[in-house]
Amino acid sequence: MHDIRAIREDPWSFNAAMVRRDSRFSNISDRLVQLDKERRELAGKLQEQQSRRNELAKEIGLRRREGADTQRMESEELRRELEVLPNILDHDVPDGFDERDNQVERQVGTLPAFDFTPRQHFELGEALGQMDFAAAAKLAGSRFTILRGPLARLERALGQFMLDLHTRQHGYEEVAIPLLVNDATAYGTAQLPKFAEDLFRTTDGRWLVPTAEVPLTNLAAGEILPEAALPLRVTALSDCFRSEAGAAGKDTRGMLRQHQFRKVELVSITRPEDSVAEHERMTECAEAVLKLLELPYRRVLLCAGDTGFASAKTYDLEVWLPGQQAWREISSCSNCRDFQARRMNARYRPAEGKGVAHVHTLNGSGVAVGRALIAVMENHQQADGTIRVPAVLRPYLPGLEQISAA
Repeated sequence: MHDIRAIREDPWSFNAAMVRRDSRFSNISDRLVQLDKERRELAGKLQEQQSRRNELAKEIGLRRREGADTQRMESEELRRELEVLPNILDHDVPDGFDERDNQVERQVGTLPAFDFTPRQHFELGEALGQMDFAAAAKLAGSRFTILRGPLARLERALGQFMLDLHTRQHGYEEVAIPLLVNDATAYGTAQLPKFAEDLFRTTDGRWLVPTAEVPLTNLAAGEILPEAALPLRVTALSDCFRSEAGAAGKDTRGMLRQHQFRKVELVSITRPEDSVAEHERMTECAEAVLKLLELPYRRVLLCAGDTGFASAKTYDLEVWLPGQQAWREISSCSNCRDFQARRMNARYRPAEGKGVAHVHTLNGSGVAVGRALIAVMENHQQADGTIRVPAVLRPYLPGLEQISAA
């Protein structure tokens, strides 16, 4: 959510920032400033009425009720206009329209060289008899997967390894989260109202979490945290649920794009002056996972047109998939600055000075478990169709150094 006072003071800069997102926003500040003007005028009239209450008590009572109702209507209209506008991008975010304009900052690791034609993960999994798409479709429909035996154990090991790494070495606190949230929680992280069609809703009005970012970030909702409590770093391994609206025809083979998947999420709540450094730190925590799994990856700075709605700046980590001969996103780490904090009214009290200020919020995948499974399968596959288990995972899979058919 944006600060209307800042828009009022510098409408030109706000317009320019919004145009980087979408040219349709070229004059958006005119509408917002006009709504704010009407709201303030109504508030002024209400104040005038209140000053006469001693002389005209009955009339004032009536007008006060009328004025309050009108002011509330204007405030609601202003809120509706503001809540569907994306975050302002950081100045170093490159201009561009889509992923073709993203900037590769660095590549880490060597692409594997095979003396055979590498297969895709679903070819490997089906040949092993441990990845079953037909059974999943019978039970739930398309975009679901059943894993069996060693592959199911490997997926579980990946999640546990990531949690242990982030809690023991990176300073995150593990949290077990609810997988259902209410409207206010989904609104706080900007899933609502704009992205309702991307979510699954239950019959009692709750929402299945699309990512643990939603409940983890909302731990600070409505709170005034002491400065000494910051930065607050939390992590969770959870199932995630997405409708994949608009994904028809994309990644229909295999388990790259699923309605249900597991992910380890990282969330940080910081002071405003610390969020840029925290963004770098969080991204490096996600990179550490890929290094330990011996996976080649690259770090990409997203352009204006590819940056998510709530983010001011995003780094994607893309892992190499030799079966596809393509780079695919496996982690996305974003600094949302105070955009989410304003929606959820998350603040902190500085140790020195007066008043309170909004915190900054950051989130990142640390990393997507299903895609990590895919990457391990494709990068560590062997000529006979078996899959080498990376050394860092072997303590979680006693006696299992490779995945082979039962």
